[in-house]
Amino acid sequence: FDAVAAAAVPRLGEFNSQHLANTVWAFACAGCAPSNLVVAILDSIVELFPTFNDVQLSQLYQFALYVRVEQPRLLSLERRIEDSLREAYGRGLKPEPSRLQRDVSAALSRMGWAHEFEYVTREGLSLDMAQPASRVGVEVDGPSHYVREAGGLEENGATRFKSRLLEGLGWTVVRVPYFEWDVLSESERRGYLQSKFAHAGVSSS
Repeated sequence: FDAVAAAAVPRLGEFNSQHLANTVWAFACAGCAPSNLVVAILDSIVELFPTFNDVQLSQLYQFALYVRVEQPRLLSLERRIEDSLREAYGRGLKPEPSRLQRDVSAALSRMGWAHEFEYVTREGLSLDMAQPASRVGVEVDGPSHYVREAGGLEENGATRFKSRLLEGLGWTVVRVPYFEWDVLSESERRGYLQSKFAHAGVSSS
């Protein structure tokens, strides 16, 4: 990534909106954007801002959050631009709760963990279930959140990136993978969730 960044900085002026959005998202997702690249990219975002579509603006918003959370010493975007990025990101959120999410939510309610369903943080990040006051969230991860590696299923880059952002913003995230949940009987699920909360160091009630 360092070699790519070194080659990219002097050529950012040649990037169109798609190139820039893909590049910034990849570096933010990997969590390894060097400071000189970040500063150059922030300048390029301002220059190309009118040319971005909503998908690209959403990628840029995640990059802006990455800078705020993981590289706060660097300059941030103008408030008006970041607000526009957040609005575009919000337009892309179209909750379609799965049966798996509803099952986990119901199990949490039965064990006394009151929560909001399909909660959106003030930064615009979504959580399947959340207790905003305690800043604890639950994410139920279906097959699209994983890639198959030699050692088995691993969280994909986008899922890990979102977790990093949420944790950097002060949230504790409890993850429930589909392949663990699906093999449990109804009677086993309460204990499973309690162990997940205990492992995260948070209360399950």
